[in-house]
Amino acid sequence: MENSLDKQVPNNDDRFVFLDSEEKKTEVIVRPSVSYWQDAWRKLKGNKIAFTSMIVIVIVILSAIIVPAVSNNNYFAQVLSNRNQPVSAEHWFGTDALGRDIFVRVFFGARYSLTIAFVAALINVVIGVLYGSIAGFFGGTVDNIMMRFVDILYSIPLTIYVILLMVLLNQPGSGTSEIFTIVLALCISYWIGMARIVRGKILQLKQQEFVLASKALGASDRRILFSHLIPNSMGSIIVTLTLLIPQAVFTEAFLSYIGLGISPPRASLGTLANEAQATLYQYPSQMFFPSAMICIIILTFYLFGDGLRDALDPKSKS
Repeated sequence: MENSLDKQVPNNDDRFVFLDSEEKKTEVIVRPSVSYWQDAWRKLKGNKIAFTSMIVIVIVILSAIIVPAVSNNNYFAQVLSNRNQPVSAEHWFGTDALGRDIFVRVFFGARYSLTIAFVAALINVVIGVLYGSIAGFFGGTVDNIMMRFVDILYSIPLTIYVILLMVLLNQPGSGTSEIFTIVLALCISYWIGMARIVRGKILQLKQQEFVLASKALGASDRRILFSHLIPNSMGSIIVTLTLLIPQAVFTEAFLSYIGLGISPPRASLGTLANEAQATLYQYPSQMFFPSAMICIIILTFYLFGDGLRDALDPKSKS
């Protein structure tokens, strides 16, 4: 009895051809599989402007930590014989009206400004993420009530209640730390933008199949929210965080510039700009360096945030 396979495939050598080396390469995996964060890092490194901005941010942060600690020029030391010195090898940014080294004071001021900005931004992230995720997940009446409260806060100009809070809490003899007051003032309003972004992301994600599957398997609302929805919103949260930091730096510098922030002898970048205002026309370099540091911090964070947004976008093919 003939084999049925022999009938289907005749024994003809012409029908069977060995693959050559080039044809065998078509089965080779050209690009290894990478995770979401590995792919985002690859895209970020490919964005030269964003990657350079990230390097500048790291250099500024490290300099703010190291320079005041290792410099021979004391931050508070007043040497009246060295007043208003120009840029030199001993004083890289010159000296101010009290003979203090501006180079050290600029990086010491950057330390204050960045500390306040990072702390305020992180607190705002926590508040905004929790508030926005709860409003977006439960929806309905809960969402309407919570977002109307956000609209009320958003309708009040930021500068008004920040200045009122600074004036009320920074009374002489109150014992309230200036840094605490500034962080508290920034935390009252800056979480609103984060809450809106997270709410919109949660509204989009909660209709996805993986959420429906989790509900079908009996997962609680808390587990779905904290184990699935918020982690899948981390891209938007991180990008918004990088944009909150320069906003906080600018607001802190503005408050210090008008005399409601860090007060002498301590100084943030805004305080240094305020002190240099009196001698602006005679010694413009005293205003230039702290102002340039503010611009560098804000610009690099915005450029880095813009590149990070593109890197974390899964639809980006770059």
